Amino acid sequence: MELDDTDRAILAALQEDARTPFSEIARRIDMSSATVHDRVNRMEDAGVIEGYHAKVDPKALDYGISAVVGLQVEQGQEQDTLGRLEDIPGVQQIHLTTGSWDVLVRVYAEDADRLRELMFENVAQMEGFARSQTMVVLGTPYEAEELPIAPDEE
Repeated sequence: MELDDTDRAILAALQEDARTPFSEIARRIDMSSATVHDRVNRMEDAGVIEGYHAKVDPKALDYGISAVVGLQVEQGQEQDTLGRLEDIPGVQQIHLTTGSWDVLVRVYAEDADRLRELMFENVAQMEGFARSQTMVVLGTPYEAEELPIAPDEE
C-alpha cells in the first residue's frame, strides 16, 4: 500500500497517542473525521497498522529481570525452534539474526531463579538447541516507541 503525506500524518498522530480521537486528528490535518476513519480502516486492512497496545511496566507485573538471549540452533531446526520459543512464558520478542547467533530472544522473568528455570528447563531442553548466551539487561535508558515517519517523497 502506498502511503501519502495524509496517511503519514495520521500514523504520526496515532503513534504519539493511539487514543487520539479521529475528530482531533481530522482537525490537525484539516480533513473530516469520516475521511480519517476511512484511511485508518484502509491502513488496518492493509496491515500498515498492526494493532493498538498499552505499554505496561514489567515491574508492575512482578517481572524483576529481563535478558537478551542469543541462541544457536541446529541447521534445519530454525522454524521448529521459533514455534517452541513462542510457547514459553516470558518470551516477549524473537528475532532472526545474522552473525554469531541464529536467534535473539528478549525474555522477562520474576527473578534470577525464574530466569535460570526458563533457560535450563525450557530453552536448553528444546530439540534443535545447540548453545546460548544469556545477557541480563541492567537497564533500558532509551527505547523508541515510535517509528520515524518521513514525508512522502513523490
